[in-house]
Amino acid sequence: MAITADHISTTLTAYLSRFPEDEANLAVALELLASGGDADVTSRKEFRGHVTAGALLVNDKREVLFIHHRVLDTWVPPGGHLEPEDTTLVGAALRELTEETGVSAEGLAADGPLHIDVHTIPENPAKGEPEHRHIDVRFLFRTGGAVPVTLQEEEVTGYAWRPVEGIADETLRARVLAAL
Repeated sequence: MAITADHISTTLTAYLSRFPEDEANLAVALELLASGGDADVTSRKEFRGHVTAGALLVNDKREVLFIHHRVLDTWVPPGGHLEPEDTTLVGAALRELTEETGVSAEGLAADGPLHIDVHTIPENPAKGEPEHRHIDVRFLFRTGGAVPVTLQEEEVTGYAWRPVEGIADETLRARVLAAL
């Protein structure tokens, strides 16, 4: 069964109980969920905003895995759109991690989202997509030792392990550091 609006609502409610300071940032997601009916925040065709899932993989050297996204031409944590076979947001984040990097999901687990980033995605005429928002629900996973990476070259052009202290988003950096 696909991820439901109820699952997303429950996840956002639990997240906001941990991080109430993020409520204003999540206004678009909360409004879409409250509108019900015509809004499907799990659909990539909901251009007012739709939920995506991301994975912050931290190794035993306190480095985070970043990928270079081909279309966006920027460095981001692995992640992407929800698929019909996804049943949970954390499962979607793990699927995206495995698809984009080849990293095995075996033994990886997360308590709940550590960060939710709402950002604008530019128009993509090739896909017939207008500018829209992603509501990226990010989960923290930890791994020990060397982790082999095999890139999904259709979407990803490179990867890098970067020190946690170098994460550009101040809130995300602080939360990862606190979790470690």
